[in-house]
Amino acid sequence: MSRVLERRKEYLRLMRQMTLEKGFFTVVDVAEATNTPRSTVQDWVNRLIEEGCVVITEEQRGRHPARYAASSVMPESACRRVFTTVDGNEVEIYHECMSGGCAAFCEFHHARAGGPLQSVRRDGTLLRERAVIGRREVAVGLDPAPAVGIIGVYHDGDYIRQQIRCIGGPAYSLTDMLSLAEGVCEVTVHRQGAVVEGEVVTRALTYVAIGLDDTDTETEGATFALALALLQHLAELDGVMPIGHRVAMLNPRFEPRTAGNSCSYIELAVEPDLVPQIEEVAVRFVADEAVSLEWGIAVRPGFRVPGALRAYGRSARESVLTRDVAKETAERFGAHLHGGRGVIGALAAVALIGLPHDVLLDPKRDVCTGWEPAG
Repeated sequence: MSRVLERRKEYLRLMRQMTLEKGFFTVVDVAEATNTPRSTVQDWVNRLIEEGCVVITEEQRGRHPARYAASSVMPESACRRVFTTVDGNEVEIYHECMSGGCAAFCEFHHARAGGPLQSVRRDGTLLRERAVIGRREVAVGLDPAPAVGIIGVYHDGDYIRQQIRCIGGPAYSLTDMLSLAEGVCEVTVHRQGAVVEGEVVTRALTYVAIGLDDTDTETEGATFALALALLQHLAELDGVMPIGHRVAMLNPRFEPRTAGNSCSYIELAVEPDLVPQIEEVAVRFVADEAVSLEWGIAVRPGFRVPGALRAYGRSARESVLTRDVAKETAERFGAHLHGGRGVIGALAAVALIGLPHDVLLDPKRDVCTGWEPAG
């Protein structure tokens, strides 16, 4: 997010909170809360008054400062985070919403619109979309037409540009809310009657999957818990956007298993030049926290999964593989392995990214057919 948008978001959030708590705020209140010069805060107040976001409720009288109030106590943005990763000529768009209902609305209408989107899926309040770079026209309107659709996705240097066309509620989101979401660098909009078109600019991040396995023993630890801890740890680093955590079942007949033989993977969106650092931190964290000496992790950038890599994941659910096979497969598909025997399952976890929960958790389900192309 640009510094100007970031500061605007910070001031508006504080001003709205103060308005809710005591009915008004003063320049001194904001200056003290943000450790900012009063003159700077006054400039922002004047600017927000011009934008219609703030109103003056009481003029300055002698030593009594002017009082102001945020003009609306509606949620400043239903959009929590919007960010993007790029892999070749494809882009994944992640939109985290405050409301499962709003996320479901966008899922329905974006899927109906199509355009450059190849797939649209939702996990709770996180909407996740796969798009091909380029532009495809979408007509929006009243039912049965979609109310909102993505009409263009472009990779421009360090940035991804989404072009969106919408009406009604989605237009309000585009004009008043999206610019406040974490991860958004810039939003530009223009109206053509009831239709609003806009461009949302985000960083072109790198998707990174990290698989984990064999981090526990029969009496201590749990791989899923360590994976969650790793996700939380990495999410605190600058330049990292956490996406999520998944559990996948491997071969249930594998005798050395500690329970049902599950593995985990976490997904991150990372500034491209930070990927080696993220890998180094992940290895150090797992090595320190795993209770099994056989712990293993696999790290692979890119959300597209070649068919032969997916087939490795299927083999790990149907048979017993060796470390040599895992090493050869990892070298072939750009994954880095670290640790002991657990690298076999860790690489399988990375090979299974992008599949629905019910497929990941059922080792009898085929992971290579019946799903959208992985890469």
